[in-house]
Amino acid sequence: MASELRAAIFIAKQERHKNLFLNYRNLSNFPVELLKDEGMQFLERLFMKRNSLTTLPENLAQKLPNLIELYLHSNNIAIIPQAIGDLVKLQSLDLSDNALQIICPEIGQLRSLRHLRLANNQLKFLPQELGDLRELETLDVSMNLLRTLPERLHQCLSLQCLTADRNLLQCLPRQLCLLPDLNELSMAANCLTSLPLDLGRSMELQFVFVDNNAQLKALPSYLYNKVIGCSGETKWRSSGTMVLHKTAHDKDYKNKLCGLAAQISDVKQLCLTLGDVTVPLPSEVKAIGSETDRVLPLEELACRVLHAAHNSCLSTDVKFLTSFLLPKSLLDVVRWPLGHCHRCSQPMFTIVYPKLFPLRETALAGVHKRTTVSFIAYCCSSQCLRTFDLQG
Repeated sequence: MASELRAAIFIAKQERHKNLFLNYRNLSNFPVELLKDEGMQFLERLFMKRNSLTTLPENLAQKLPNLIELYLHSNNIAIIPQAIGDLVKLQSLDLSDNALQIICPEIGQLRSLRHLRLANNQLKFLPQELGDLRELETLDVSMNLLRTLPERLHQCLSLQCLTADRNLLQCLPRQLCLLPDLNELSMAANCLTSLPLDLGRSMELQFVFVDNNAQLKALPSYLYNKVIGCSGETKWRSSGTMVLHKTAHDKDYKNKLCGLAAQISDVKQLCLTLGDVTVPLPSEVKAIGSETDRVLPLEELACRVLHAAHNSCLSTDVKFLTSFLLPKSLLDVVRWPLGHCHRCSQPMFTIVYPKLFPLRETALAGVHKRTTVSFIAYCCSSQCLRTFDLQG
């Protein structure tokens, strides 16, 4: 077997092969023949699936500088050296079915990487540096021990397919809704209790799979008419008489009412102004000081104004206010709304009005019996709540 391996590598060197197949060789160490002298400067694709490798050599990039595809599926690799970041031409890296417990931050230096597969390992977290992979199109981290995904993942502006099935995810970063090219999102068999309000807002997202998330009771209505896979038993029977407050450590945040019974009258619309930025107040604000009518919390109104100011760049004063005077924690809240109103696209930060709809027919309805979860719309005011419909 060793002689056959040496012969295969010798022929590949002599004939300057661009592809080298070393699958099913029972290799426990990286072949030294690949690393001798100048290595194989011309090699572009290296296949080493189904071996027993435990690590990679530190000088891999030095000896194989032109690698664009590296397939290491089904080995026993536990450590990826920091030098992996030197494979600057690498476009596809497959480390599925190994023994990885950690991914070094240097993986973010693979700026040409388009496909990264890390399924079936023992990863408990992913480095934030994955967000530096601006060319990344496919990311598969299924069958790991992940509880969260990196918030900076939204910086992977080319990402089209994200798969994280069979992990321990309880929530998804809201920033994922900003991925402009994301077409397929698969989060089946996790511990999800909710999905970001804006999920599906992008027209590019067409396939969403959240099967076997037992605590997931509703889907954002932006997913209406998408190809969805879901399972769960809807226990809510509300018609929209509840307001959700995003308040830390508040056990009753789902039960706070905020003027849903208020009647809308033909009164002059009030506004909140900060410099050159004007934000209309919701229609609930019609008779300040009355005993029956309630207004949105001041923190919500302030966040909406600051968000508009942050995005406007109408004057130097506004930019100074949002960029320098606000603490980072508040600035992050202003930059990343909780969601956008399904009716008018108004950003929302601390309070939303939910409205539930039965799950309509989708491409998977009746095929996989995935029709037990309702759609849920989120609105910024009771007026939008009453006027929103999935048919609109």
